[in-house]
Amino acid sequence: MKLRALIVDDEYPARQELRYLLSGFDNVEIVGEATNANEALALIKALDYHLLFLDISMPGMNGLELGEVIQQLPKRPQVIFVSAYDEHALKAFEVNAVDYILKPVEEQRLRRAVEKVWKACQDCDQDGSARQGNAVAERKKSNTGKEIKIDRIPAEKMGKTMLVDMADIFYAFTEKDYVYIKTNNDKLLTKFTLKELEARLNPAMFFRTHRCYLVNLHKVKEIIPFFNGTYNLLLEDESCSEVPVSRAQAKKLRKILGF
Repeated sequence: MKLRALIVDDEYPARQELRYLLSGFDNVEIVGEATNANEALALIKALDYHLLFLDISMPGMNGLELGEVIQQLPKRPQVIFVSAYDEHALKAFEVNAVDYILKPVEEQRLRRAVEKVWKACQDCDQDGSARQGNAVAERKKSNTGKEIKIDRIPAEKMGKTMLVDMADIFYAFTEKDYVYIKTNNDKLLTKFTLKELEARLNPAMFFRTHRCYLVNLHKVKEIIPFFNGTYNLLLEDESCSEVPVSRAQAKKLRKILGF
């Protein structure tokens, strides 16, 4: 198990320094970054995080105010405040912060704070692993108990987590042990396996054409016969991508499309 972490700080150097320090931690995975509280809140509602590294002094809603909002969520990450000022420490613990670290951050101090979260998560490791490994578990429940299905996929671009609408995804694919989402003109890294994406994406739109490809059939422009009963799909994206259809999946595709 790795702790899925979100870094929230309006200063790019601070985010980069924290990301660098955490790169040496085997039990932490930085899933996203946010530059303000509103961005952070949108990400927290879209994806289950174990841990939030939160600055206090930010434009708009500050970190303490965001901490109060997080406490009202049905599923909330544990919070470690990272601040240049020590006068907010008492208030930070009033919103149930796990720890309060002063900048500049020292690696050993950071490690002790992370260890607190790690130990707390060990008690619910089975539940936490299920949330990470099962894309269906990304569905949230509101305070009324009504199930809400999130129809956007978190993916990374230049150190930030973008929330991509399903309708904007042309296809997903594996490349060198990583899984990417291809939009009209972007290639974005995801933290999901292709199997998890297949479970999460709308089956009325997306079809597994190949062990390495998952395609939005609504974005297919042309079906090109290949050899031995296989096909290539020509897509409508800016680069006119071609996606292979394996022989095993070709029959299923013909049945779906009726040809």
